[in-house]
Amino acid sequence: MKKGRGEPRELEVIKSKLISQNMLRVTLGGVGMNNFPEGFAGGYIKLRLTGEEESEVVTRTYTIRNQRNNEIDVDFVLHGHNGGPASRWAAKCKRGDKILIGGPGPKTIVDSNKDWILIVGDMTALPAISVNIEQLPLETIGYIVVEIFDEADIQALPVPKGVQLNWLLNPEPGKNSSVLADFVKKIDWLDGQVSAWVASEFNSMRNLRDYLQNVRRLKKENLYISSYWKLGSNEESHRKAKSRDRQAARL
Repeated sequence: MKKGRGEPRELEVIKSKLISQNMLRVTLGGVGMNNFPEGFAGGYIKLRLTGEEESEVVTRTYTIRNQRNNEIDVDFVLHGHNGGPASRWAAKCKRGDKILIGGPGPKTIVDSNKDWILIVGDMTALPAISVNIEQLPLETIGYIVVEIFDEADIQALPVPKGVQLNWLLNPEPGKNSSVLADFVKKIDWLDGQVSAWVASEFNSMRNLRDYLQNVRRLKKENLYISSYWKLGSNEESHRKAKSRDRQAARL
């Protein structure tokens, strides 16, 4: 089985640092990065972690924020005592700690060849949003909307002059699932074809999808939309909810 999409590889923690009040960046490297494919910033990996029981192994999906020679950065949203196995691991990890990962999986990039772009997401999507921003041509126009816990989570991002970056505060993400959709409904819709990239909590995603597909009539080829998590669910139950949602959408 090829390493990279099948057999897991063992990486080690190189360093970790807070990049905002509620986001921690962990740099992973070591010999397990040998033959790691290039060009996967914005793609995803599957972290293999200990669950609630010591004998339980769970997987959690995270975006590769940066990739350098034999190193990758992974950004974790911290949730304190309410965090899941991944954020708990990140908060406690130290240099030299080992972790198994699967992947990498492909990245999704907004189509900057369209007339304008719309990028929308919450803090879990911020690493992927940041990678998207770094690949935008300087002449790009459009909107970026990001939901964060606190003003202290605002990051300096290299946004083109023609793109309006909006930070929305929601101290309890998931509980008010209309924050992102309510804001997007109020933006001045630009002329021409839009390429929209959306990733957020499950119910927030559904509110955005309803507006973008049913009101703005975006076609599938112009819209990437995904839920990265679901309030009150772990990754396994979230995956089932996504499957049921896809089936219902086809009816």
